[in-house]
Formats: sequence, C-alpha cells, structure tokens
Amino acid sequence: MSNLFDDTIVAPATVPGTGAITVIRLSGPSSISIVDKVVTFKGLDASHTKPGRIRFGRVHDNAALLDEVLVSLFRAPHSYTGEDSAEISCHASPYIAQRLLELLCAAGARLAEPGEFTKR
Repeated sequence: MSNLFDDTIVAPATVPGTGAITVIRLSGPSSISIVDKVVTFKGLDASHTKPGRIRFGRVHDNAALLDEVLVSLFRAPHSYTGEDSAEISCHASPYIAQRLLELLCAAGARLAEPGEFTKR
C-alpha cells in the first residue's frame, strides 16, 4: 500500500479532562522525530527505541516542567494508520493537553482533520 500522505498529523485520541489521562496521537513520517523534539527521555531518544515499547519522558514548556508522560512508539507498517506513529499519554488537564498539542505543532506536526487517522 503506497502512502499518499507526506505530513505528520496530531490530535487527541481521548477527550481531554474526562478521565485521569489524555492520549495524544501522532501519525506520519516525522512522528518519532517530532516526539524527540518535545519529549525528553533518560537514555536513548525515541528514534533509537525499539517499536512497541513504552517510554517515560518529560515535556518542558520553556524551562518549566509541563508534564511527565508515557510514550508508545509504533513503526510502519505496524500501526493503526500503517505509518510511523506515537501516542503520548499525559495528565488530563485541558491546559496540559492543549499546550502539548501546541508544542507538537510547533515541532512540525499539524492538527488532524476529523476522521483523518482512519482515512490514512
């Protein structure tokens, strides 16, 4: 299956503020490198992590700690979209989820359109 999409999309996979955790999903060729720009890991970065692993990391907003997160990594074609993808589990504060989305977009992702993950 050829991939017609050359950009990386991001969107909440859960509704922020309705539970203890919000999951933010990325999909596309730069997913994992974008995660490395936003999340700091101890040891190996996301690009050097085996697929199917969950990593603990920290997200900083300027110098301040925004949140501690868990990151699940998936390599093409073994993901929901068939592309490289990542899921970031953060605390369900609407502020944290919105700011994390902004940081991911500033690092190169764009907000997904409704149904775009399924379309891919």
